Amino acid sequence: MTERVGEIVAGLAAEYVAMHELPGLAWGVVRGGELIAGHDTDSVYRIASMTKSFTCAAVLGLRDDGVLALDDAIATHAPELAHIVGPTRDSPPITIRHLMTMGAGFATDDAWADRHLDASDDDLDEWLAAGALFATPPDTAWEYSNLGFGLLGRVVLRATGRPVQAHIAERFFAALGLHRTTWVAPDDARPGHRARRAEGDEPLLGDGSIAPMGGIFTTMTDLARWVGFMLDAWPARDDPDTAPLSRASRREMQRVHRAFPPRVVTARDGRTRTIAGGYGFGLNVTHHDSLGWVVSHSGGLPGFGSNMRWVPSAGIGIMALSNRTYAPMAEFTAAALGALVASGAVAAIPAAPTDALRDAADRLVDLHNRWDAATALELFADNVEPDDAFDRRAAATEAFAEHRPWRLARVESLSATEGTAIAHGEGAELHIDIQLHPLVPPNVQWYEATLYA
Repeated sequence: MTERVGEIVAGLAAEYVAMHELPGLAWGVVRGGELIAGHDTDSVYRIASMTKSFTCAAVLGLRDDGVLALDDAIATHAPELAHIVGPTRDSPPITIRHLMTMGAGFATDDAWADRHLDASDDDLDEWLAAGALFATPPDTAWEYSNLGFGLLGRVVLRATGRPVQAHIAERFFAALGLHRTTWVAPDDARPGHRARRAEGDEPLLGDGSIAPMGGIFTTMTDLARWVGFMLDAWPARDDPDTAPLSRASRREMQRVHRAFPPRVVTARDGRTRTIAGGYGFGLNVTHHDSLGWVVSHSGGLPGFGSNMRWVPSAGIGIMALSNRTYAPMAEFTAAALGALVASGAVAAIPAAPTDALRDAADRLVDLHNRWDAATALELFADNVEPDDAFDRRAAATEAFAEHRPWRLARVESLSATEGTAIAHGEGAELHIDIQLHPLVPPNVQWYEATLYA
């Protein structure tokens, strides 16, 4: 299967290189924390706005350490930003959370910010001397802002005495073994090319006050470790949790904190679909019809285009890095994921049923073999008999009597407290949908049986 994954993605990569005249395209597929397929995996590219996930992870680490709180006003830590206020008198103070979730309301600024990664702290102060321009009042809408991540860097600097870049390098680059990941371009970094080959190279801007929004250089090998680190947060479990950011905080990054408007996209085969979801902490979170939630982020700078995309329910991630201005790597990884799903190489991994759900399934199947009021009283929550009397429920089990005995075949989970028991009988299959109530011990609050003959 791994070989097939590599063949599918490699074929698409070749198409995109030819179609967009890409000078370089590194790609990789990560599963189980390992890079299982890839190309050009040790070349250094700039990843642009994919940096935002690192910045948010560092801020969450400082939150977990008690240094700051996400709902702190930015002026609490950086008093020089106190004059940055919303456009209306009833605007709330701008908070760290607003910056992390694209909710501060600053005007979208990709074209401008992409040329100012190397700005100094003095530059930032000078730009903001007269305030900031708002597209919306704070905390009213999703509005993508790179400037906001520059302010996030300033808040961390004032709260800790160190640039956020230093926190990221120490807490994540070193701890996770990201040995080729840096804030300053190494000598062997891939050059960034403009949109048309004849226009030449783009300069590699240095590290500065806006760089927390997009300054990192890395390789596909290192990026796979980062994506694997994010995937490792799933599922929630009792294992020791000694990573540089807790699994709970990593999962917090990967859920919607601010919805963005749905948008319609057209696939390569001409089919359209609506993308719905929102922004987490430095990550996009959207819903896929068959896979559930998909986490991603793109990166684009003069000279570079990138994307990382992973599926918690399937435990797989796909990444792509190119050194052509705004190369459509999000389109590439989405097409690759779609092709892998269509081939059967990627599918959501069903959650294992909990002991409580399996026990309820066993006992419900037994009741459909032989109704027993004492067993029913012990198994069901106190709402079940008033909702539908036991004598009627017992009669309902008799409607399926000709197919007895029922034998539990499997339990399919929707969650730890909800699922379907599937039982096999003589020439038929019985599906019993189950919901447990929210108390301990866990009792059945609702069930419904359906016969498939």
